[in-house]
Amino acid sequence: MALRCGLAELTAIRHGQSTANVLFAEAVKTGSTDVLLEGGDAQVPLSGLGRQQAQAAGRWLAALRPADSPELVLCSPYQRALETWDRMLTAARETGYTPPLTLVDERLRDREMGIFELLHPTAIEAQAPHEAARRERTGEWYYRPPGGESLADVTVRTRDCLRDLHDSATGQRAMVIAHDAVVVAIRHALAGLGSPTPDASPVPNASISHWAGDGTHLRLTDYGTTTHLTELSPP
Repeated sequence: MALRCGLAELTAIRHGQSTANVLFAEAVKTGSTDVLLEGGDAQVPLSGLGRQQAQAAGRWLAALRPADSPELVLCSPYQRALETWDRMLTAARETGYTPPLTLVDERLRDREMGIFELLHPTAIEAQAPHEAARRERTGEWYYRPPGGESLADVTVRTRDCLRDLHDSATGQRAMVIAHDAVVVAIRHALAGLGSPTPDASPVPNASISHWAGDGTHLRLTDYGTTTHLTELSPP
């Protein structure tokens, strides 16, 4: 029983590669247990490649037909999402693109990791082996770190945001700029009652997921596509 949502279309874009994405991937590769980042998750910026990815997404946006272009954009308040949207707009405006109404909604923030904020998996295993074992036993979808959220929790707040979109933007084309956890949560929330727990694997950076509406529900047509990024050279 799919979630009722009267949007004409919904597009979800994960932010471009962040500096944390780069450092975490390298730590997992090398087995490093060092704490690599200071500050808060909300302030993590894009990497150099992430900025290029955002610009490529902006060119994709500018190339859409007017009938396919979003009429409303909702963005996560985190820096890497806001920077993605800003760089998308910079690239799109070069072709005369006029941006739609843009709103920032805190319900689209990334999954909160509580006491493990900005710690990569190998650092968590080194510092809190019992908690890492609990995470393995519980499974990623339901695991809630101390002071943080599970992916199921993210789905609850994401579903609330989608219901507000249904009430306020029925018949419109909407776009969300957010995080992998939010994109996965959107997919699960829209699938509705009785839907199985989805694969928690993240969608690629700057990827595009799309749902088409029939006036009552949204149907998934593309998930995590990156064809607009093929022009980019590896870092």
